[in-house]
Amino acid sequence: MDLTDFTAELLAFGEPTHFEPAFARIRNELFARLVEHGFRSIALETDRVAALDGGFSHDLGEVAANRQLLAWLREYNETADEPLTFHGFDAPTEMFSAPSPRAYLEHVRDYLGLDIDIAALTGDDERWSRPEAILDPAQSPGATAEARELRVLADDLLVALLAQAPRLDDAWWLAKVNATAGLGLLRYHAASAQPGDQDTRIARLASMRAVLMAENLLDIRAIEATRGPTLVFAHNGHLQRSGSGAGAIVGALLGDRYAFIAGSLGHSEAIGVGEPAWDTYEGVLQQGTETWRLAAVPAGRKRTDTKPERGYFGLDAALLEGATAVWHIARGTAAPAPGRVRGLPDTRVTGS
Repeated sequence: MDLTDFTAELLAFGEPTHFEPAFARIRNELFARLVEHGFRSIALETDRVAALDGGFSHDLGEVAANRQLLAWLREYNETADEPLTFHGFDAPTEMFSAPSPRAYLEHVRDYLGLDIDIAALTGDDERWSRPEAILDPAQSPGATAEARELRVLADDLLVALLAQAPRLDDAWWLAKVNATAGLGLLRYHAASAQPGDQDTRIARLASMRAVLMAENLLDIRAIEATRGPTLVFAHNGHLQRSGSGAGAIVGALLGDRYAFIAGSLGHSEAIGVGEPAWDTYEGVLQQGTETWRLAAVPAGRKRTDTKPERGYFGLDAALLEGATAVWHIARGTAAPAPGRVRGLPDTRVTGS
């Protein structure tokens, strides 16, 4: 199986955990190879607004391979006839917090040249961003009269912005991304204000995040449609076609134009996972894999020696449902591995 076998417009490579560095390193090599086949953009699981300025959310800026990817993109674009674009497709939320929509909506207001006192409606930013605003519905500003007025205002700003779409310059797109983020935050805070037991509320917020991620992916695809396909990289849980995550939404809407390649891990010292049992999905893939490889979806069973506390759950039947293929790393490692793509030294391993 080769990269040229995949023809989807959104080619999604998942990872089973954020804490095994090998996945991001190999992703860099994969993208460099895909660029040779017409790919012109990459979208990561990070805040879309922050990514416009080369930034990261969710502490992903601490991942060395992410910083190396940005450095390589800048170097490539210095001499490229067709520049490569870096996107984030996540909402500007963290695990237990979500910021105020003020700065995002003010950006759009200023672009449109309007005189609207948005800060008077949002109030202090901290009342939105503190953890209690997400964890306790009674302390959330998401269902206040001001929040409802802000949602109408955000919608009006987006309509006014779309009316100026013929401009379609970089400033317009920046305003569009901010408008989408501001409106998405208001939806997220409104969901956090709804009562319910903890499991219900967590599921509701996860569903809202999935919708926001899917909207961003579809928007990114619309932007990149005339330039070439896009590589998407995130946790398997966000990209799988089954369930109710972003991948399930996008896959339903795009059909064969979206392909999911499930990320698989055999052994990892970085997260304390040993060799998989021979009859598990990972055990089957481990056979004959020296470093990593692309493979067909295997038969097997779910492994039990996973590390949920490290965000690692392993392959299962639901995850593999609808997967086009699997990319399996036999033995992850925190140490840099030798690479072959010029301009990305010490960031990749070669597939076998």
